[in-house]
Amino acid sequence: MAYLAGKMVLAVEAGAPNNGKGEETKARVKFARIRGRHYPYISAQAVRRWTRDGMVELGAVPSPVTRVGKAQNKAQKANTQADPVRYADDDLFGYMKAGAKKDDAATTLRDSPFMLGTLMSVEPAYPTEDFGVMSRGVTEPVLHGHEFYTADLAAPFLLDLPRIGTFTLPDANGVGRPNYLTQEQALAVADAAAAGATSVRFRDQPAVRLPIEERRNRAALLLEALAHLSGGAKQALHYGDRVPALVVMVPFKGGINPLAHCVDGQEGTGLRVRGEVLRKELKAWEGEWEAPVRIGWRPGFRDDLREDFEKECATELAEGTIVIDHPRTILRGLAAELREGQLDGWFDDPTRDVREA
Repeated sequence: MAYLAGKMVLAVEAGAPNNGKGEETKARVKFARIRGRHYPYISAQAVRRWTRDGMVELGAVPSPVTRVGKAQNKAQKANTQADPVRYADDDLFGYMKAGAKKDDAATTLRDSPFMLGTLMSVEPAYPTEDFGVMSRGVTEPVLHGHEFYTADLAAPFLLDLPRIGTFTLPDANGVGRPNYLTQEQALAVADAAAAGATSVRFRDQPAVRLPIEERRNRAALLLEALAHLSGGAKQALHYGDRVPALVVMVPFKGGINPLAHCVDGQEGTGLRVRGEVLRKELKAWEGEWEAPVRIGWRPGFRDDLREDFEKECATELAEGTIVIDHPRTILRGLAAELREGQLDGWFDDPTRDVREA
């Protein structure tokens, strides 16, 4: 296998975890308008930030961020160190660091091996406006307001495991855009970090690759961070748990995510977890995925749906083709398997196109 395809659901109850641009004294939540209906959402950028913060809580050293550019709204930029060998978050989440034109510096970039969609409400939900007054110790009260909502939000994700710790280099014709690193630069950093990187060919491009131990640890770290996901705006007023209420994962040979319609929503009924759709998708992609399908389902979350799902997939559950447990248990258990080297085959493409350069 090469990819870990998944879908996650966050249950927001009277929350405002990701706000849009405010209007005067009012804070607005983000929403999309679809066929005339309002669908609150949490941007992928926000959830990726929460995941980065979770990795730091687990001991990862974050890539330093430097803000450069002119005044607000005028050519402003913020760059990380752009060092994916030394910093796991630069590796997993990617970056783009544009060089200064005056210095004729090159642009360094990396596509993210961890891809995440927008967490969109599975059914229309109209935010409630909360009106507030600050009157403590002042003669003339200050008026303010903000929005919040209750909704289940779902998003697909995809983790390109072979690309973790693997950094392609531009060839003589400039091909190799996922990373604009020279081989000398990458190997010099690896030597400085005592990382033991080697030169390889990866997906028909020259590349530098970290040892398997480091790649295992980075993949595991990402899953462990998702297992205790936390963060978001308005925590003082609308504190809420951000650990996924539901997560479904399946290892896949290609960059396909078959879970789009297995976990979705319908206006009037809300979230749907469709066992019959999952079974048909797995049959259609037979030979392209690896059992088991791992499902993390928090106790007490939509027990009616869980009962129906378990009845629909009773045979697969009995055979171990599908396994269900708490999301934290599922994510940390998979992370442990990766760390222990039980799934090293996932870090190479099925075509085995990685070889010594």
